Amino acid sequence: MKTMTRDHWALLAAALVLLILPFAVSGYVLYVVNLLMVFVVLALGMHVVIGESGQFALAHAAFFGIGIYTAGIINTAWHPPFVLSILAGGALSAVLGYLIGYLALRMRDIYLALATFAFGEAMQWVFLSWEKVTGGSNGMKMDPADLFGYRLTNDLQAYPFVVVLTGLMLWLTVALARSQYGSSLRAVRESDVAAMAMGINVKAMKQSAFAISAAFAGIAGGMYTLFTSFIHPESLGFQTTILVLTMVVVGGMGSVRGAVAGAIAFGLISELLRQLMSVQEIIYGVILMGFMMFMPKGLFADRNRRVARKPGNGVQA
Repeated sequence: MKTMTRDHWALLAAALVLLILPFAVSGYVLYVVNLLMVFVVLALGMHVVIGESGQFALAHAAFFGIGIYTAGIINTAWHPPFVLSILAGGALSAVLGYLIGYLALRMRDIYLALATFAFGEAMQWVFLSWEKVTGGSNGMKMDPADLFGYRLTNDLQAYPFVVVLTGLMLWLTVALARSQYGSSLRAVRESDVAAMAMGINVKAMKQSAFAISAAFAGIAGGMYTLFTSFIHPESLGFQTTILVLTMVVVGGMGSVRGAVAGAIAFGLISELLRQLMSVQEIIYGVILMGFMMFMPKGLFADRNRRVARKPGNGVQA
């Protein structure tokens, strides 16, 4: 009989808390929990491209925004089942991510980071300037998401769907990490040359990692439309990318549990700092630099090394 690990117990405890939560808390707390679930999916997406494949990309907020606007516009115009609008946002983000991944074939490290940062800034300019579609600097009001005539008009109604979608994305991330594809991504992360010598198509791995990461961000954007009715381009700037990057780095790059823990911790911190918008970037920057200097493996570094030493263990979950 298979014994329960700490991860299994943690998942069981989290499931029980999430099950009880709607009966015990107010609307604002449910909004924060929904937002944390979105951050978890965002962090998992960045984990794929940075933690698994080692490609330092800074365009996550752009793909998040693409997912939000795509799902929001589709919901408002046609009112299809929200699953379709979320998938549409994820698909469009994946296509653009695959194209941006072409940069990864020619750039590395800081050059790739700068190129993807430029794409993120360009997309924010599009969100601000394309007023007929996005509402520009006035923001865009979105109709409630719809599921076969059932409209999600508050945080409580959206909550079960957000939790289920987050659980599916978490399962998908773990399955990907434990697959042959995940092993190939990590081989590319360690050494392009060694990966090619093993017969791995490095170009395909890099581009697919960008596409999957962008799809996660787009789906997170679609999830966001389930419990919010307004979006402003200012919330889709570089600060959001830095926040998600901080989640992944502090939690532990290459660790799924680290990405989830970092998303929850810094999602809560971002809510606590909501009244200090002018200094948020400084705080995140200081935390990020401190961890990269003194704890580059993140909070789960020690445990990750112990797991990696176990025979037959090829993934840090």
